[in-house]
Amino acid sequence: MRGFGFSKYTPHELPKGGFDELLKLFLELLNYSSGDAGEALQWMNELDKQYNITNDEYGMGDFIDDLKQKGYLSEDNEKGEFNITAKTEQSIRQSALEEIFGKLKKSGKGNHRSPQSGQGDEKNSERREFEFGDSLDQIDMTQSIHNAQVNHGIGDFMMTERDLEVEEMDYKTLTSTVLMIDISHSMILYGEDRITPAKKVAMALSELIRTKYPKDTLDIVVFGNDAWPITIKDLPYLQVGPYHTNTYAGLELATDLLRRRKTHNKQIFMITDGKPTCLKEGTKYYKNSIGLDRKVVNKTLNMAAQCKRLKIPITTFMIARDPYLQQFVRKFTETNGGRAFYSSLNGLGEYIFEDYIKNRRKTVR
Repeated sequence: MRGFGFSKYTPHELPKGGFDELLKLFLELLNYSSGDAGEALQWMNELDKQYNITNDEYGMGDFIDDLKQKGYLSEDNEKGEFNITAKTEQSIRQSALEEIFGKLKKSGKGNHRSPQSGQGDEKNSERREFEFGDSLDQIDMTQSIHNAQVNHGIGDFMMTERDLEVEEMDYKTLTSTVLMIDISHSMILYGEDRITPAKKVAMALSELIRTKYPKDTLDIVVFGNDAWPITIKDLPYLQVGPYHTNTYAGLELATDLLRRRKTHNKQIFMITDGKPTCLKEGTKYYKNSIGLDRKVVNKTLNMAAQCKRLKIPITTFMIARDPYLQQFVRKFTETNGGRAFYSSLNGLGEYIFEDYIKNRRKTVR
């Protein structure tokens, strides 16, 4: 008899007990609860009832006690509430970095060097003849001696300038980045949570820069009806609000932040799922969510052109598939001379990391 037999589905990703396994789940749930430790623990209790993620030797009470003892949780005795600590915030960022950067390593994407060669910071596999001005530490002595033996023989050994071979060096560039995150209401509409992946990417990118590229800078701007900067510490608690999308205000603030940076390489990454629908005029807001409002669109395009004049490319990560919205993004990208990715939520992190690393390769002469 031909056919298919179905057995009961058993999730393989859930922990099997023990502090380290439960901590991974707790950190992941904190992303969805916007840093609310009590809500995350309630979800864990529900998962425990359904999937038995703890055991008789190590229960949820033991896990909570360990979180407090190890410095991941603090307890407000008066209110009876749990709060996450700075150690937990860093652990969330590190977890996001490992998840996204680990995928990049598996796919072989990304490398942290500039395509321009010369007197730089890091050796590569390229070789060339010695030229006046090359530093002595660039000379590959083993290969240079080999060249001298081939060119002049071993019996009467001598070495000339033409025998010398130097290792090329790659520049490491400094980059200033502003990451713009759309927190308008549409980021949680239609049954799809778009803010959590965006938040996770921001935390991972900030941890990457802090640990691997400490001389680079990262500013984070959120935009709804208005735009304002947030700190890395604020990221776990970020939530969507009842806002329209004031892309102009976000770009204006991002540009002001980059003007203060002394680096040559500057860039804006913008994560959004929709069109600009809002402007602020004095103390009032001009809003129109129907279609593409000419007034809002034209002012937004003017800001994209201004960024181009300031040599600030904008990379837009569009997480919506509507054709007319993609048409706007294409026009926006053409005006700025930047790039656009029409990314799924699952691939958002890899896209942004790959593009960030790629842009670091640029050397401004």
